[in-house]
Amino acid sequence: MARPIFKSMMTVSGFIMLSRILGFARQVLITGIIGASGSPVADAFWASFRFPNMFRRLLAEGAFQAAFIPLFQGEHVKEGQEKAKEFAENVMAWLIFVLTLLSALVMIFTPVFMGLLAPGFKEDPEKFELAILYTRIMFPYLACMSLVGLYGGMLNALHKFAAAAFAPLMLNICMIAAVLLFAREDREITGQAASWGVFFGGIMQLGVLIIGAWRQGLFLKLRLPKRGPGMKRLLALGLPGFIGASALQVNMLIGTNIASRQDGAISWLMNADQLYQLPLAMIGIALGIVLMPSISRSLKEGKDDVAANTMNRGLEIALLFAIPAAVAMFVMPQLICAALYQDFASDALKLVDVDKSAFTDKDTAATGLALMIYGLGLPAFVMHKVMAAAFFAREDTKTPMKTSLVAIGTNATLSIALFPVMGFIIIPIATIIASWIEVSLLTAILAKRGILKPDLRLASRAPRILLAALSMGGLLYFGVKYQDVLQNILLGQLWLVLIALTGVGLAVYGGICLAIGAMKPSDFRAIKQS
Repeated sequence: MARPIFKSMMTVSGFIMLSRILGFARQVLITGIIGASGSPVADAFWASFRFPNMFRRLLAEGAFQAAFIPLFQGEHVKEGQEKAKEFAENVMAWLIFVLTLLSALVMIFTPVFMGLLAPGFKEDPEKFELAILYTRIMFPYLACMSLVGLYGGMLNALHKFAAAAFAPLMLNICMIAAVLLFAREDREITGQAASWGVFFGGIMQLGVLIIGAWRQGLFLKLRLPKRGPGMKRLLALGLPGFIGASALQVNMLIGTNIASRQDGAISWLMNADQLYQLPLAMIGIALGIVLMPSISRSLKEGKDDVAANTMNRGLEIALLFAIPAAVAMFVMPQLICAALYQDFASDALKLVDVDKSAFTDKDTAATGLALMIYGLGLPAFVMHKVMAAAFFAREDTKTPMKTSLVAIGTNATLSIALFPVMGFIIIPIATIIASWIEVSLLTAILAKRGILKPDLRLASRAPRILLAALSMGGLLYFGVKYQDVLQNILLGQLWLVLIALTGVGLAVYGGICLAIGAMKPSDFRAIKQS
């Protein structure tokens, strides 16, 4: 049954936005209580959280589904739902076996694992021991995410996006509840409570997906793992696909490793990551989730023209939302961080009898600088999701793997070579350089193969979108310049200034887009997916 892509994207984006808002509340709460720079608890917690959070993004939002969905759809189209379900049950059996073994090894050898992830922590025994404790509590979350990715992949393959998009809410709810219960305890105890929140959040996410799959007749039974052509094909696609979809996340791990050598750096990068991940998730991840199964099914049904049109419209939507978000992050990064992590956080923390956010002016300056640089890479991060979907839908995971390895190598080389000179800020710089190189390579390959053929509508609207976004940026620049005046008008609250500027900026951007023909409301209703 045909449905508008934009409608499906909005379903996913709506839940993602709600999840990211709760995620920001979680970030404000944890950062406000345990601090950032000078806090061993903060660095230990965020370093420990980085690895399971990376696997959440890979298994539940990207790499695993890139390999699994086309194969599941192929079984579903050719053999029917029961055969597709049997294939998924065998995949689940192997996932449980492998992830249980991996989790056991990491739990036993956590000191070795943490020494590899954050070697700089060894110089601070307190920080190192806290990171080991938090990692052991959180790591079983990874096993839950493997099953979340499996159940979510089945539902997404059938264009049932709501449950998989809703599930991440559970993680943020559990973490917020855990931190609130122990907000008045010592920072180390609060960090431990947040770690248990991650553990229980994984269980709750899995529960949501199991219920959603059961309602579609896709509840999976436990069985012993067995080898077969389907598993061999999944492995052949999955390993390069995992690497191909993981460049940004691997680059983040490399950044964590290097940043562990500078106090506060991991916390600054994690807080900046939380902010730019909001538009990335709402635009890029949502588009990737919707586009890949749509393109895949169109190709399997021999509708190449539909797949090409879907690709163009996906790029158009990506640019329409990513470019203004990038401009806003570049123009007012310090205002965003100060308003949210200091001003708003201090007001919110009074509800749990915490007088003031532990996030300092130094933290705001460092986090804002990182956010500004990440903003320059946001269009590349988003476009990568669209480009990768075109390869994965064609069961080509080796090409994205090769470009991903180039990106990872570029990032590692720049970060390691320049960190002694530039400090933590080289990490976001290296990440965006690597991302732009990767998306440029993917674009060139798709164009050479005749897969990417920008139509007249995309070619004419892209520069108009850029013009509208730059016009909005000019307005925001003057708003930031006179933020003190605006703050006095708006009850002395900097976060109200941010809300006002964001609202006015969006209105201006939307109005200009409509006026110069960068978008039309009717366009999105016309986009169809199979």
